[in-house]
Amino acid sequence: MMRQAGRYMAVYKKLAQKHPSFRERSETTDLIVEISLQPWEAFHPDGVILFSDILTPLPAFGVPFDIEELRGPVIQSPIRLEEDLKKLHAIDLEKLHFVGDSLKILRQQVGTQAAVLGFVGAPWTIATYIVEGGTTRTYTTIKSMCHTAPHVLRALLSHIATAISDYVVFQVESGAHCVQIFDSWGGQLPPDMWERWSKPYIDQIVSVVRKKCPDTPLVLYINGNGGFLERMKATGVDVIGLDWTVDMADGRRRLGNDISIQGNVDPAYLFSTLPALTEEIKRVVKCAGPRGHILNLGHGVLVGTPEEAVAHFFDVARSLEFDTPAENIVKGEPKLVV
Repeated sequence: MMRQAGRYMAVYKKLAQKHPSFRERSETTDLIVEISLQPWEAFHPDGVILFSDILTPLPAFGVPFDIEELRGPVIQSPIRLEEDLKKLHAIDLEKLHFVGDSLKILRQQVGTQAAVLGFVGAPWTIATYIVEGGTTRTYTTIKSMCHTAPHVLRALLSHIATAISDYVVFQVESGAHCVQIFDSWGGQLPPDMWERWSKPYIDQIVSVVRKKCPDTPLVLYINGNGGFLERMKATGVDVIGLDWTVDMADGRRRLGNDISIQGNVDPAYLFSTLPALTEEIKRVVKCAGPRGHILNLGHGVLVGTPEEAVAHFFDVARSLEFDTPAENIVKGEPKLVV
């Protein structure tokens, strides 16, 4: 589950009381490993996700940031002018040693029992924070730059793409089996603008990783991606993550069977009754088909989600088996036609 480690877990909240700074929790090797393993020890999912943040690598290439209690991430010196670009430098992976060290330890801890999953932010999504100075609801500053200062924005995006490409390779070489690219705010662009201002820089990352880590699967996720599926497939990634607003059957039909898909149970279903959650999981699995599907939520786990529901999600997932492309057998239950 996306965000499977975090604020809905009692053990995490207890740890956070001792270590109230998110930066400390996500940039200290021992804490990263402990938090990353909390959901694995509790629920035994098939993947252990590195506990981190898409903004974690920013200081390593010249963009310091803070996280404030009410405002979230804050960048005191946004990059909006050509002269601001001088602050940037090549990514210094030594400054991200805690990421590499954590991934190595996680690989040792889980062995062959689970995949170790890394992740990064897509250049456009990272740029929204760097240009806007933090989170935003409107994206007006960066969107206007597409027209008022396109050369500055292209230079920024290109620099981020180079840095993130190196960061993905670093994660893989440190132990990540698979890396997900989050273009979380790519869905705020019209599709034709996404083609111009996001896709080329994702393409750059995919190209670099294909050359240096050819056997590493890449997942691409956009929040609100119903209008982007075919364009996302054109990036050449291995897996497309569907958010919960896309019908799984429609997503599979549009993307075809030559690419894997991930998702896409609505996180709010974890607040419903367990039988309702069970039926929704079965529906999603049935619509996705017997091959090339990673069962996941359509977005991150929500704060306040009952741990019982998370446990039930994984229990149901493990109970489902495809016997043939035409049948789905639930252990101990009648066959379900797929």
